[in-house]
Amino acid sequence: MSVVQRVKCGNVNVYIVSEGGSAILVDTGTKEHLDTVLKACRSYNVRLIVLTHAHYDHAENAAELSERLKAPIAMHKGDVDLIGSNNNQSMSARTIPGKFILAVSLMGFSARKMKMFTPSVFLEDGDDLAGYGVPAKVVGLPGHTKGSIGIDVGGKDLLVGDALMNIFYPTVSMLYNDEKAMLDSAGKITGLGARIIHFGHGRPVKNRVWLK
Repeated sequence: MSVVQRVKCGNVNVYIVSEGGSAILVDTGTKEHLDTVLKACRSYNVRLIVLTHAHYDHAENAAELSERLKAPIAMHKGDVDLIGSNNNQSMSARTIPGKFILAVSLMGFSARKMKMFTPSVFLEDGDDLAGYGVPAKVVGLPGHTKGSIGIDVGGKDLLVGDALMNIFYPTVSMLYNDEKAMLDSAGKITGLGARIIHFGHGRPVKNRVWLK
């Protein structure tokens, strides 16, 4: 039976998905929390590092963790341009909380520079991760970024990165590169039915109708 472990790294969540003796690490947190992630990974054989998207708060430790854990990095090719600079994809917001988060995020995008890395695996919607020892599949969830993805674990748990957010309250993503794609992805998540939703930010909740 698969286990999803949430590793809190400040206001960002990193996840270890394990099955038996194998595990995948989903997102990596920021450099301030590198030791926290490494400590959490010690009990596992991490065979793959998956990035739900390439914003620095989710991907800043990718290069270092790949070297330390001897695990390849996997992501969607739509976010490769963000590795060099998170400013390479435009972001927008409509709500007041979203505009606040956007302002903070844009400052971070300009101030932070990730250690460069080259993904070894490019993931697409429907890809099966069973070859890495966990019964999980990739779900394409573009909108927050062009290459945003989620990880559906055993048809019970869905790790959505920032395709949805629970910073102030559970909602669709408050900032996005493409609003229509983001809303379509939220509808897609609803259509998956009974799942526990694990966010990139905030506590998990049961799946629901995200568009009203």
